[in-house]
Amino acid sequence: MNSWKLKSLDLKPRLPEILSTHDAARVIVLDLDAGEGLADHMVHERAWLLVIDGEVEVSTASGESVSGGTGLLSEFAPGERHQVLAISKARLFLLLAPWPGENHPGSMTIQDKLYARRRAAKRSESS
Repeated sequence: MNSWKLKSLDLKPRLPEILSTHDAARVIVLDLDAGEGLADHMVHERAWLLVIDGEVEVSTASGESVSGGTGLLSEFAPGERHQVLAISKARLFLLLAPWPGENHPGSMTIQDKLYARRRAAKRSESS
């Protein structure tokens, strides 16, 4: 068994702490100072975001929005674009499953990564 006291972890703002990684899921805890956020982004996995402490506003690219404090739980589909803004200093718990998700760079073979880098280099040369 592994266990963590999430409210008492010594974290640095905006430096995610990976608590656990397995094929089934990845668990991350993150602190944000008031006014900081996770700008418009998405992950390849299904994601659950739980507010452990503080208050946040969560919005999606489709215009949905919710704000709340401790206990607020938001779920995102794989690839769903969203952003998180800390209204006050906040500690967040993030569960990503399965890990890594489909098309996640971490799930690519070394050969796939090499081809992806070559394609990116060719695109930048032609720009």
